[in-house]
Amino acid sequence: MTPPLSAVPMPAAPGRQRILLWTLASFLVLAAWDVSGLDLWMAHWFGGSKGFELEAHWLWRDALHDNIRHWPWLLELALLISIGLPFGNLKKISRARRAQLGLTTLAALLVVSGIKTWSNTSCPWDLQQFGGVANYISHWAWGVKDGGNGGCFPAGHASAGFAFIGGFFAFRHSLPKSAWRWFAGAMLVGLILGIAQQVRGAHYMSHTLWTAWLCWTSAALIDYGVSRLIARKR
Repeated sequence: MTPPLSAVPMPAAPGRQRILLWTLASFLVLAAWDVSGLDLWMAHWFGGSKGFELEAHWLWRDALHDNIRHWPWLLELALLISIGLPFGNLKKISRARRAQLGLTTLAALLVVSGIKTWSNTSCPWDLQQFGGVANYISHWAWGVKDGGNGGCFPAGHASAGFAFIGGFFAFRHSLPKSAWRWFAGAMLVGLILGIAQQVRGAHYMSHTLWTAWLCWTSAALIDYGVSRLIARKR
């Protein structure tokens, strides 16, 4: 007889060395993706010489973009309030870890938006091969303009999900089951929002994947710093 899902034990949260290994390994995988040419190949799934037919589709533009743009900031506000007035599972972790979660989410959102501000990379719908004016140039070509509007790397909309991966780190020290749920939820929402933008021609897949990596790395660094501060006070 198959046990109920709630009875299946969750794996223990990974330690610091494993997190470092995952971070470095995923960086190498994403770097390999960038040189593989898969970004343009996948962009052609949805776009052609006349642009991206689904750019204005109600599901991809309205439901999964315009209508939820303010939700991550409202959730971030709730996390900041929970530092002093915790609710749900947040009551089960310390004030320091709740502050870590609020800070991590805010930092991830600001890191992604900050990089976008300085990025010269244009979106797929700006490329000449999709009816635009820009040339395709890797986002690693720092300082090189592609002839388009720029400001497209990394994927800002996907950060509305990935930024909350900080919950994994805040909970992993005492509630690994909750930690993995935060991880799964943040990754799922981030991927859905990222794919929605790719369908519209607003981002490449690498933009979404790098956003996930940036949010994960920001959360890991803050977790390391908070853990050291907590250890010093003991």
